Amino acid sequence: MNSDITCKICTTLSAIAHLARTHWYLGKWADAKQLETQVLDMRERILGKEHPDTLSSMSNLASTFSELGKWADAEQLNIQVLNMRKRILGKEHSDTLSSMSNLASTYSDLGKWADAEHIGNLAITFTVLGKWADAEQLQIQVLDMSERIFGKEHPDTLSGMVNLAVTFGNLGKWAYAEQLQIQVLDMSRRILGNQHPKTLLSMVNLAVIFSNLGKWVDAECLEIQVLNIMERILGKEHPDTLSSMSNLAITFNNLEKWEDAEKLGIQVLEMRKRILGKEHPKTLSSMNNLASTFSNLENGKMQSSWRFKCRI
Repeated sequence: MNSDITCKICTTLSAIAHLARTHWYLGKWADAKQLETQVLDMRERILGKEHPDTLSSMSNLASTFSELGKWADAEQLNIQVLNMRKRILGKEHSDTLSSMSNLASTYSDLGKWADAEHIGNLAITFTVLGKWADAEQLQIQVLDMSERIFGKEHPDTLSGMVNLAVTFGNLGKWAYAEQLQIQVLDMSRRILGNQHPKTLLSMVNLAVIFSNLGKWVDAECLEIQVLNIMERILGKEHPDTLSSMSNLAITFNNLEKWEDAEKLGIQVLEMRKRILGKEHPKTLSSMNNLASTFSNLENGKMQSSWRFKCRI
């Protein structure tokens, strides 16, 4: 094929790939899948299976499969990408490490805990296997090095703080998790701004910690802020907005505001049915949460020992 024609085709494919990612960030995963499949097929044929752009397309499609709940398909693609990147780029290349993380997440979704042992990244493996004490030890080392080398406000340092806060939570060390996550949120607000996705994620994480500490009012305050921003920026039907609505509904339940919980829960369920389908895991979780809300409304009060734990 003529080199000029090939160049033009590659430029077109890059534009389509960017459009697919836009669909992905908007939560339009079916549209993203359709475009990413086209781009991958063309890149494999023109550039070859081991070209960096082809591998990026495979990785993107795998992430879309995960969002669609097609974890077996995501697993298959992630394994291919990881094996090729290990061979071509080496085990310590940033793209290879990213592939390790993606595959670990897929194994977690599939419940294949033992398979994660063969990935090769200890911190990820410990997390997937639920070996939180081992993960904690490694993550503290990583965070110390990041602070020393990059500084406290570097993105890698902030990511390390977030990961360690999650591990503290899984170990039941909620006070430590709270302290760390408050620092992350303060820095994210100052550096990135209130409406940046990472700032919003920090607010969501802190709300989860507040909930586990029984600080329902604090959790409610943060979740209302997050929901208002997401509705304004992403729209009411974006998957992240729906997750925020679901989290707030759960908090309303824990505050015994069952009418408010019912109203939000119904909205989330109807939209997830329409957007994700009746059998998507998040739709099923919404059905379960709403059923519990109906039960609380019928009984008139929540049993003192019951607290919602499922956050999605």
